[in-house]
Amino acid sequence: MQRFTRSVLVVGALLSGCSLIPAYQPPPSPVPATFPEDQGVVPTVPVADLGWRDVFTDPPLQKVIELALANNRDLRVAVLNIEKARATYRVQDAALFSSVDASGSSSASRTPADQSQTGQAMVTHSYSATLGFSAYELDLFGRLRSLSAQALEQYFSTAENRRSTQISLIAEVATDYLTLASDQDRLKLAHDTLTSQQDSYALDQRMFDLGSSSALTLSQAQTSVETARVDVEKYTAQVAEDLNALRLVVGADLPAALLPKTLPERSTAEASPLANIPPGLTSDLLQRRPDILKAERDLKAANAYIGAARAAFYPSITLTASAGTSSASLSNMFKGGSGTWSFAPQLSLPIFDGGTNQANLASATADRDIYVADYEKAIQTAFREVSDALAQRGTLGRQLDAQQALVDATARSYRLSQARFSQGIDSYLTVLDSQRSLYTAQQDLIGTQLSRLTNLVTFYKVLGGGWVETRGAVVAKVSSVTN
Repeated sequence: MQRFTRSVLVVGALLSGCSLIPAYQPPPSPVPATFPEDQGVVPTVPVADLGWRDVFTDPPLQKVIELALANNRDLRVAVLNIEKARATYRVQDAALFSSVDASGSSSASRTPADQSQTGQAMVTHSYSATLGFSAYELDLFGRLRSLSAQALEQYFSTAENRRSTQISLIAEVATDYLTLASDQDRLKLAHDTLTSQQDSYALDQRMFDLGSSSALTLSQAQTSVETARVDVEKYTAQVAEDLNALRLVVGADLPAALLPKTLPERSTAEASPLANIPPGLTSDLLQRRPDILKAERDLKAANAYIGAARAAFYPSITLTASAGTSSASLSNMFKGGSGTWSFAPQLSLPIFDGGTNQANLASATADRDIYVADYEKAIQTAFREVSDALAQRGTLGRQLDAQQALVDATARSYRLSQARFSQGIDSYLTVLDSQRSLYTAQQDLIGTQLSRLTNLVTFYKVLGGGWVETRGAVVAKVSSVTN
């Protein structure tokens, strides 16, 4: 028996290095090596290494981001998912080791005289103590190690998902913050326009009362007042909705001191470290975007499971063993001759399963191929997002110049139309048209300014920025699940 036991353990040790997991090869990148509208210049500081405090320098915005990182529920769920995945991996990894249990028992029984061989009633006692393990599987073909590797990759995947959630959260907070600021600018413009139109209407009313203005002119002036009032109410509601959206993403109420009053000046965007920095090579993107890294971790997990599916075709050996002591008297339990032991190996060899194992392997292989496609799609999606951000960054500056020139031109036209109306050369309708053109141009200018700022936020996000707090900060990498 000892020779057999030793042989089984030696064979198990020799085969413990056997793994049926397919050799992993990263799929080739399905995108070009460089981005459109980029010369392939490698930045001195990768965008992903710029801390979010280096990019978002406005102190109130920094405080709002801090609150979001502390209170956002989506980020909290992502962190808890990491803890869950870590525990799942530990459970799966523990299957590689035998579970040793100790047990003790005692029993007493009485045999009546008419059933006793001695003709006298008897009371017998039994005491035992054992130490052993049951159903320990020798991982001869790597089934358990494959499942452990799968659980480990799934854990790493949840860690990358947490990074992706934080990056998206910071970008969403910044975008919502800027959107609130832009709508407050729109509301202020609508208020100023309403005040101006009310003053004009009051003047027209006096002129009409004096008989020097027509009812048509007065009616047209009133139309302008009501139109401006509609916009005031519209942007009042929009500002309230923006504030609600910002509070939701932050996960807490915001003091008035942290709310934006107006959009940052154009010089702020031009001074941003993201204004002219090149995106780098697409190979860098594969190492920086957590969603791409997550997709690859999912692919590796699916690849590892194929090893477990393959191992199901091979024999499995489970061991149950125990050793201890047993005696009819408690005082004799640990004396010589009271020792007991048992050893029960079990060999299981699949012969016919109706195609179950083959179907499981086919399913695992198909899952791996699905994750290959998901990984490639994640790369393509990231490439498009960066390319779109680059395309917008290259045109928004010129668009902003053109929009500012349009505002200046419509402002001159409005002043000239007012002068011509006051001199009786043109009708009030010309003034209204000029005023509407100026108002529309000013609103569009605010929208273009917002687009320029949010483009920088998007550019930072799509290149994997937002994980580190400040430039040069050490990024903690997930490398252990045993701490």
